[in-house]
Amino acid sequence: MRRDDRDEPFDDLFREIERMMNEMMNGADANVDFNSSSNVESGFGMDTHIDIHETEGEIRVVADLPGVAKEHIDLECDGKTLTISAGSEHHQYDERLSLPQRVNEHTASATYNNGVLEVVFEPAEKSSDISLE
Repeated sequence: MRRDDRDEPFDDLFREIERMMNEMMNGADANVDFNSSSNVESGFGMDTHIDIHETEGEIRVVADLPGVAKEHIDLECDGKTLTISAGSEHHQYDERLSLPQRVNEHTASATYNNGVLEVVFEPAEKSSDISLE
């Protein structure tokens, strides 16, 4: 006796999951031009990992920037947001990171070694209370 596929209780569920995954993946690819003639990949997240470590005395941002020369890295900070712009012949990285707390951007230090960028900030002084008289 041949088994009827309709007797399988999970077939409908698996078909629906597969349909939703295909729909999601097709939607994600809709904005990607796979036929682009450009050799430059842009944006963080492609092959870059960024970590933010917060301790009582410092905020440390560690970012992987493979293939980028030190002189092609630009960093800017306004005390709340760190902007990293870096580029090479094959990659262009542009990222704005919201820092977990306000930092003193004037005391920041940065190092770049073997494709790893590390930026260290001191937390900004807490604003003082204003007393009413």
